[in-house]
Order: sequence, then structure tokens, then C-alpha cells
Amino acid sequence: MKICVIPARGGSKRIPNKNIREFCGKPIIGWSIETAINSGCFDKVIVTTDDENIAKVAKSFGAEVPFYRPSELADDYTGTVAVIQHAVNWVSENWGEVELACCLYATAPFVRTQDIQFGLDKIQKEESDYVFSVASFESPIQRAIRINRAGRVEMMYPEYLNSRSQDLEEGFYNAGQFYWGTGEAWSAGRRVLNGNSAPIVVPRGRVQDIDTLEDWEHAELLFNWLVEKNK
Repeated sequence: MKICVIPARGGSKRIPNKNIREFCGKPIIGWSIETAINSGCFDKVIVTTDDENIAKVAKSFGAEVPFYRPSELADDYTGTVAVIQHAVNWVSENWGEVELACCLYATAPFVRTQDIQFGLDKIQKEESDYVFSVASFESPIQRAIRINRAGRVEMMYPEYLNSRSQDLEEGFYNAGQFYWGTGEAWSAGRRVLNGNSAPIVVPRGRVQDIDTLEDWEHAELLFNWLVEKNK
């Protein structure tokens, strides 16, 4: 069985009702649910939540909410792996063995069906524990600077002071959108970033953290611009 698990707990502090707040015309979680369903990759699209309102919205977009997440997995400190591990184990025990599971964040409206499909193809061909989206840093990370205790600037990697930007290795960061993983890897609680994980490089222009109201406003502007661009 291949499943999509969308984690969406209640109680967001920086952006109230973040997971069901309207984003460009619909609750933001709706974009993720529709992308998962339209990808055609999954036998089940599940939302794991502790919140009745989130569950109601999730069901209205076609997702299933077969259980409520335990309170010990719905605080500010629980990591993603533990949440998906719980969902995968629940499905395995109640519906059947999970071959592959994709964690898709509720606040990832820039993910496209092709991204999900490419991730499935890659994890099946490369036999990785996980496959997840990454994006490249805009500037070489080797040229980063820090502000020291004296209030002055210094290079974090002074050995690259005289290196040309084009000669430096490109750096990438976790785009924080989705993680394909084997049922075995999730169930065992393996870290996503390990020696047997593979990347899917997505354009920087489709990556936006949404942690503050300012982030939210910027994301909506970017989303609408991309919609207009692709008409």
C-alpha cells in the first residue's frame, strides 16, 4: 500500500489556525490534499491531526482522518518522523502493510503533482530510505559571514576568502515540502537525513517557508504570480 500522510495539528501560535487558514481561495491544507489525490500515487490520503476543525476541513477535500493523533504527538516538540511513524504503524495494523509513505506538509501549496510522481519514481528506482525535496542556496554557503561578539564581521569559512563564486560547490537545503519514505524506514523511526536518502531538486522560486504572517503574505504573492505566469 502507498499512502500520503499530511500532518496538521491544531494550536499553531505564530499563525492562528495555520493549517486551515485561507490561502489564495481555499484552506491551505486543501492545496496539499488535492495535489496528493491528483498525483494518482496513493491508495490512501490521510491527515493526522488532533483537531476536529482540521479533520472536518480535511474530509471536505477528500482526505481520510481514520484516527486522532495522541496528545503526546501533538505538542511543539514532537518531530515529523515520530508523527509519520505513528500513522504508518496505525495503517499497517488496521488496513494492511505500508510499502511506501509520503509525508506532505499541510502548508506546502507550491508542491506540484509532478514533484510527487517524480519522488515515487526515484525512491522505487534507487531503493533509498527517503527521497525529499531540496533547493539550492542563492549564494555560496562557503562565503557566509558571521557577526562576532565584538560586533564585527568575519567569514565563517575564511579559507574561501579569495575563491571565486563559480569555483565553489553548490549547497542545498531541505525545502520542507514532502518526504517519500519506505514503510520500513518510517516504522523504524530512521532519520530523514541519512546516508541512504536522495534529493529531488526543486526550483528556489517554488520554495517558501510559512512560519510568520509576513511569510504568509509573501507566499500568497508568489503563488498568485506563478499562477499568472503559467496561464
